[in-house]
Amino acid sequence: MAADIVSLEREHVADVVSVLAEAFRDYPVMRYVLGSPDDYVERLDRLVTFFVMARAIRGEPILGATGGGGLEAAALVSRPDIASPPALDALRTQVWTELGDEARARYECFGRATARTAVAEPHVHLNMIGTRRAARGLGMGRRLLDAVHGISERDDSSTGISLTTEVAANLALYEHFGYEIVGSSAVDSAFTTWTMYRPDGVS
Repeated sequence: MAADIVSLEREHVADVVSVLAEAFRDYPVMRYVLGSPDDYVERLDRLVTFFVMARAIRGEPILGATGGGGLEAAALVSRPDIASPPALDALRTQVWTELGDEARARYECFGRATARTAVAEPHVHLNMIGTRRAARGLGMGRRLLDAVHGISERDDSSTGISLTTEVAANLALYEHFGYEIVGSSAVDSAFTTWTMYRPDGVS
């Protein structure tokens, strides 16, 4: 049975966090930002909650793929040209107070690296997309990507979709879906981040 793609609201934040924290548990960005403390899982949950809540506060799309086990995959989408409302600024301050100055400095280092290769044209950005381990290989990621592409194609002010990835093996996967590498940057000599872009209308 094909997964259903649904738009999620603030009341679904905990489920989305559960999916994405599982999917990104060993991702280079998370390991770099948070380090390897004994409470890594709890800190990861807090950071991912911030990412999800940022989309909820800004009223941006949160998409999910549901199957027999409930929410199995999720994607977060943003518009880089939207200013942060005060509620998001307050949440950001709270989160980095909890996670600490060192984690914040590493996250800001990552942000500077991605900014060096950011897409200039007005576009939609795919922040995160992930699938629970038990549901991988079932096509949920592909269906979520199609839904994200549709968001941009229905938006007259968007020229396409950008994303970043820090796993070299993902490059060929995204190229298969019409993305092109537009730049790369080293992050504090720890790993490389690649920026990819898919213009609207690519089949």
